[in-house]
Amino acid sequence: MTSRRSKATVGHAGIDQQSTTTRIVNCPHCSGDSVYAPSNPYRPFCSERCKNIDFGAWADESFRVPENEPDPDAASRGDMSRLQ
Repeated sequence: MTSRRSKATVGHAGIDQQSTTTRIVNCPHCSGDSVYAPSNPYRPFCSERCKNIDFGAWADESFRVPENEPDPDAASRGDMSRLQ
């Protein structure tokens, strides 16, 4: 779930800008609050730890799309009914 929280920021010249919104999202790994802004180098994750855990899961190929292998018997029988 996404929510918005307002906060005042200071511009480049030290002048207060009108309230800007900071987007708070759920961390994909731990579901904790995470600031989705350039100030968070780990976005959309809340921390370096969560980002590294997710990266490790991708590297280990833990995230996979199930593959539906064609039935080899259907091809040898000439069964085209499932392809229609």
